[in-house]
Formats: sequence, structure tokens, C-alpha cells
Amino acid sequence: MFDVIISGGGPTGMMLASELRLHDVDVLVLERDAAPSKAVRSLGLHSRSIEIMDQRGLLDRFLAHGQQYPGGVGGFAGITNPRLTNLDTAHAYVLGIPQPVTDRLLAERAGELGAQIRRGCEVTGVEQDEDGVRVELADGARLRSRWLVGCDGGRSLVRRLLGIGFPGEPATIEWLLGEVEVTAPTDEVVEVAEEVRRTHRGFGIGPTGDGLYRAVVPAATVAENRSVPPTLKEFRTQLRAYAGTDFGVHSPRSLTRFSDATRLAERYRVGRVLVAGDAAHVHPPLGGQGLNLGIQDAFNLGWKLAAEVDGWAPDGLLDSYYAERHPVAEDVLTVTRAQSELISPEPGPQAVRRLLAELMDFEDVGRFLAEKVSGIGICYDFGEGPELLGRRLRDIPLSRGRLYELTRDGRGLLLDQTGGLSVTGWADRVDYVADVSAELDALAVLLRPDGHVAWIGEDQTALISHLPTWFGAASKGTVESFST
Repeated sequence: MFDVIISGGGPTGMMLASELRLHDVDVLVLERDAAPSKAVRSLGLHSRSIEIMDQRGLLDRFLAHGQQYPGGVGGFAGITNPRLTNLDTAHAYVLGIPQPVTDRLLAERAGELGAQIRRGCEVTGVEQDEDGVRVELADGARLRSRWLVGCDGGRSLVRRLLGIGFPGEPATIEWLLGEVEVTAPTDEVVEVAEEVRRTHRGFGIGPTGDGLYRAVVPAATVAENRSVPPTLKEFRTQLRAYAGTDFGVHSPRSLTRFSDATRLAERYRVGRVLVAGDAAHVHPPLGGQGLNLGIQDAFNLGWKLAAEVDGWAPDGLLDSYYAERHPVAEDVLTVTRAQSELISPEPGPQAVRRLLAELMDFEDVGRFLAEKVSGIGICYDFGEGPELLGRRLRDIPLSRGRLYELTRDGRGLLLDQTGGLSVTGWADRVDYVADVSAELDALAVLLRPDGHVAWIGEDQTALISHLPTWFGAASKGTVESFST
């Protein structure tokens, strides 16, 4: 029996597998496709996802394959705000990196940490009881695990088998996305694309390297079955309809569809089965938040599920995954709906777009939108307290290094500037660091494994009262011996 089976080997599933393996959880990832997808459905990572990679020591790998776009972090519906500065992050940029590369790097990480990955394995059935979950595969094989997580996309079979409602709005607009070669000169492609985007912001085409171009164009209608890819003929027809030319596109590496369908799962857990990533939420692609939202789901869930497997999770810890991430997804759906409306060529949305462009010149407005899209503005509800409570702590310099260098192992962390506190009783789950930073306006902070601030203070008794909320009961006898 496995501790956890993950259905779906995309970025959410692989990130989750890595987080679980940091805690020695026995993980199996089942991916339906026999080979990794070459489709570039996502083009980059936002600031919070970049921070996550830094927290786990992965950022150098991603930087080696990506390109930094500092101006991108302030964009909203294609409206850029280059004047936006001083965001509360050490990574105030969008990292341009094609999704297949992100997928590969996360899969490599999961494998290095010891996750088992089986490709060409399609989950067709799920049954659970009090002790575990039985997973049936397309070839008739049956596997058993203590927990199952569905990271199997917007058409998630796991979600449907659980009977989880997926309310929202069906697609009203569809786009065709292709990675293709072109015969038209680059200058011509750029000139035509710029002209078309003056009135149709849902259109775009540009080089991605290796002689390929990434092109996106509105479809003629919403397909009855969006899992069926468009034909090259259909793709050419739509390019000519919007641009007056098909740029001589040929030899497609991938052709796919996406839409403005917007749905959010009513629950993220049924018994011993959970959902994450697109299995829990789908939304328009504007702002490029989908892949990032899934990675952040996994980052929130991983340590909590590991605590449940290891037996020290306090009551309600696993359910806090839904309590914290469902509102975040709901907010992302609102933001992407709004951006989807703002790219419409109709006079009304264009008037709102012009007004918003003026409002974004105000620093507070620009910062508010940038924090929403980048994910750095997320604040979980931990009750009343200082403004930092419930927020993630950005990477800060310490006297002996920097904060994120101390978070590689996915454990809790007490950063103590007084030097007089202790995590005795929780040292197997929480690291203790006595150090100082000129950029931390608090005497001590307790960080969860995902970097969110769970407690701020200087009193040992208050600290001891908060540690069990996130890290379970103390080891027997240790608190008493410290207190005396």
C-alpha cells in the first residue's frame, strides 16, 4: 500500500509529490499520457511561484531556462504598468518559461526525491473506505493507498467519481493555440500582429525559439468537445479571418483549444480523496495564473497531508487546505473573468479598459492588482493580529545568509531575533534560528512550512500555545521540562 497516490503528472501533481517526499511519504504519481506533453499552455511563473521555487532550492534550475520580465509583474489584461516599483518580494518579475520545461523540471525534482512516477497509467475507478483508497487502472490493475489526490485537470475523473459539484459558467469564447512553423518573414509577422492586436487583444503570434511560433486566435465557435484538438485547416482559417493571412503556418508541434469556462469545485475533499489544481478550478487564461494557482495549491496541501500520514496533524489541519485555498481560487476566478471582459473589442469593455489604464497610474491601484495576479498579496485568515499574520514572509537578508536558504526541507521555522525562545517539544517538526534582520519588524515569527506567518511575538508561553495549532502536540514531557 502506498501512502499517497496522485492522479495526474502535471505541474500540480509533481509539485505535490515533491512536497510529500520532503517528509518521507511514500508517493506514486499516475499519469495517463505515455510521454510528457509538448503543448505550451503556460508561458511563465509569477512572483509567488518563483518564491516557492526559491524556498525549495529550485530557482536556479528555472532561471537557467527562463527569461525575467520585470515589467510583466505590473500587467493586467495586457495593460502594462512599468512605473510600479517596490513590491514586497525579492522576485518582482515574471519568469518566462514554457510549460513543458516547467513540467520537466518539477518531474525531475519529484524523481530525485524518490517519488515513483508511472506514465501511460490511466485511472478509471476509485473506491474508498475508512482505511484507504482503491484505485483501478485502465489495464485492470488495482492499487491501494491511504490517500488519493486528483491532480487530473479540468475534466477530472477523480472529481466526478467523488460527486463533487463543479458550478460556474460554461464556455462562451474559445481560442485556438498552436506551436507552428511559419514561412512569412519575422518582420511581417510582428507588423501584422501589432496591427491586429489594436482591435483584437485575444490574438497573438510570436517566436518561441527552435524555429517555432506560438499563435493564439479566437475560434469561430465553441467546440462541443474541446478535448478534440483543432485541425491545421481550422487554425489557418481563423488566422486569415483575423489577420488576413495565415503566415504560411505549417508543421505544428501542438494544436489545442482553451476557453473562458469558469468553474470552482464545491469541495476539495471527500473522505480520503482530495483534488488540487485544475481539478478544483478552471478559469480563463488571462494573466497566466492557472499553472501558478495549481503549484500554490500543492505547496499548501503537501505538508498538511504529510502531517496526516505521519500521524501528528492537529484536528482540522487537513481541512484548512480547503478553507485557505478555496477563497484564493474564487478570487483568481474573479480576476480572470474581469481580464477576459477587458480584452473584448466591444465599446463598453474598451471604455472600462481605458479608465482602468488611468487608474493603474495610481500606485495603490497598480500595487493592488499586481499583488493579486502575482499571488504575493494572499493572506490566510489566522485571526486578529499584526498585518503580517497570515501572509507569506518574503525572502529577507539575515546576518548569516537569507531566509529562504533555511526553508529547503519543508519544515516549520521559528526565526527568533531575541535569542531567548525555544521550540523544545516540536524540534522534529520546527527548525529554530536565532538571527536578526534589519528588514523584519518583529521580534520573532513562526513560519509554517509554506512560509506563511503563523505567530508573531516574543513570549514563550504564547508561542507554546500557538505551536499545537499548526504542528500538533509536543513530544511527551518536553514542554514541561522546558517550562521548569
